[in-house]
Amino acid sequence: MAIVVAANGDPPEASAPARYGPPAEGSLKARLAGEMRAAMKARERVRLGALRMLSAAVTNREVELGHPLSDDEFVEVATREVRRRQEAIEAFVKGGREDRAAQEREERTVLEAYLPKPLTDEEIGAMIEEAIAATGASGPGDFGKVMGLVMGKARGRVDGRVVQERVRGRLGT
Repeated sequence: MAIVVAANGDPPEASAPARYGPPAEGSLKARLAGEMRAAMKARERVRLGALRMLSAAVTNREVELGHPLSDDEFVEVATREVRRRQEAIEAFVKGGREDRAAQEREERTVLEAYLPKPLTDEEIGAMIEEAIAATGASGPGDFGKVMGLVMGKARGRVDGRVVQERVRGRLGT
């Protein structure tokens, strides 16, 4: 095995670091790192476990994309993790494991702190009406146009199923 040394005697730098360096100050990733440290010091096992899983999911996504995540991409990952917790809660309740469901609820609460404030019913209704007016939608055939416009504006702040039901009801599908 050969050891490669640069002309100045220093070892060569890796072409791509395993991580992308320290997170930018004020970013969601920096907030995550700080909250992980605080949870470790306070010995909050469930909170720390949830934050570590989010950190691992963020790192995996960075590796997939090949660059550090922006705050919007971070929110997408956090949203996916919250959705996974919700599905796990439903499965545990259905299976009679209320103890595990309670832990998943706790983890979901921790992760929801990284999501933007959800839209109210009134805000969703207003966005749907605005999208219908903007697209000139008049019937079920315009469903996709309205959904695309509303979900583009409300990304990460509302469940798509809720919007889908409301749009279908409004367009008469």
